[in-house]
Amino acid sequence: MGFGAIGAGIGEGFTAGQTGLGIARQPQVASQLVKTMLIGQAITETSGIFALVIAVLMVTPGLSAGDNVIMSMAAFLGAGISVGIAGFGVGIGGGFAAGHSCEGIARRPSTAREVTVTMMIAQAAASAPVVFALVVGFILLYTPFEGDIAKAAALLGAGISTGFGAFGSGIGGGLPGGTACSTVARRQDLRGSVMGTMLIGQAVTQTSAIFALVVSFLLIFTTGSGGGIVKIAAYLGAGISMGFGAIGPGLGTGIPAMSACTAVRIHERSSSVVTRVMLLGQAVAQSTAIYSLIIALLMIFVVS
Repeated sequence: MGFGAIGAGIGEGFTAGQTGLGIARQPQVASQLVKTMLIGQAITETSGIFALVIAVLMVTPGLSAGDNVIMSMAAFLGAGISVGIAGFGVGIGGGFAAGHSCEGIARRPSTAREVTVTMMIAQAAASAPVVFALVVGFILLYTPFEGDIAKAAALLGAGISTGFGAFGSGIGGGLPGGTACSTVARRQDLRGSVMGTMLIGQAVTQTSAIFALVVSFLLIFTTGSGGGIVKIAAYLGAGISMGFGAIGPGLGTGIPAMSACTAVRIHERSSSVVTRVMLLGQAVAQSTAIYSLIIALLMIFVVS
């Protein structure tokens, strides 16, 4: 809950700040700006609500991931890390989209409806990584695991992988979302092409989070036990490799997607070229996530 509250708090605060500035510029549309702010904040807070749900479940009497105390402890820690850290990033990303929507509406009040719809779509797409984390969290909390301390290390590694893996993608997915909302406010006629570029860019930013989710599933359902300290280190290392290795690519791929949405507004005829360049740049930026995935797989299937 502690980590999950950070991102949502920052994101909602940014949205409120941009709304205040917008009202100062356009006092006559204050009600519309407040309406958009509250919608954007509500969606941004979803990541914090997911963290709250997991936190409440963890302190509910009688909930156990099995009779093994060490196994239950590892599963609970993994679930908390997974949803908490993922919500941290997604909350910031969602707030970025909502804040820039309010800024755009203040600039051109006539586009309020189109900007608000674009914001909701952008936030929904950017929230996918925390849904991945929630799935991992529920599996960890409600599956009766059996095994020794090596299996416990795998469960903890699974939470680290998805939690940190979703952090970068959560922020990265919000970057093109916010820029797309600003672009739609300035050039309403380009809404279709901008949204297409935004959604493609957001999809690529989530690739590293999907890699992290795959590693989490492999760690959760691994049947390996025994092997001593080497296997314990390998399982934890796999989660750390993929989780931390996905932060940079998740954030980094959001930057060209954000710039592409701006480029479409500057020169709409170059949108196809800009999209191709965006995808090329994102593919190269994702290469380090692939390296992390390779190391994680080696640790799971070879080292351990």
